[in-house]
Amino acid sequence: MTRHRGRTTLGRGEMQRFVCEQNIVHFERLLNEAADPTVQSTVRALLASARRQLALLNSAASGADTTPLEQRRRRHADAHAIGQQFQPEFDASPHPYMLLDPGPGLLIVDVNDAYAAATFTERAHIVGRSLFEIFPDNPDDPLADGVSNLYASLRIVGETGRAHAMAIQRYDIRDPAGTFVERHWQPINSPIHDSTGHLVYLLHHVEDVTAQVAMRR
Repeated sequence: MTRHRGRTTLGRGEMQRFVCEQNIVHFERLLNEAADPTVQSTVRALLASARRQLALLNSAASGADTTPLEQRRRRHADAHAIGQQFQPEFDASPHPYMLLDPGPGLLIVDVNDAYAAATFTERAHIVGRSLFEIFPDNPDDPLADGVSNLYASLRIVGETGRAHAMAIQRYDIRDPAGTFVERHWQPINSPIHDSTGHLVYLLHHVEDVTAQVAMRR
């Protein structure tokens, strides 16, 4: 954001976020007012799209970390040491875990073998890349809310410093052929702090509950 002779000018990213926020408010109001099922279906899809876009913009701009940039730089060495401390347990766990940098982009720091197997990914191909680049919403599902809900949970962890358990979430993933397949997950997101209490990592733990969801149907 810049100022010119008393006027405030939004940057391109800030303007995009502002538009998304306004669209969300508008679509929420329309959804509350709409009585026609066809209109409701259309507005729900528009609302899901706006929420997804806002989550992607915020993730790229600030991630889930609310601390100033200079403090993040000073914590880099501490983060590396902390990561080495729990790496053996992380690697050996039979449960799926992913480690994230809480800063802009929410870059993937590491995944264990269980996570790679559950998500049809390979560690060497996804480490260092943005979370939502690797795990986007299914483009064939207009109501997909995996990206927006996961980002909201990670943001809660970053702001509160406490773990957050999400409700069972449908979040389709790409199989080895690149085709999206239906998946339902039970996610828990947790903070990892340094000795001074500053956030250095986000730990994402999921369990695949697709079979249980199918049985309930």
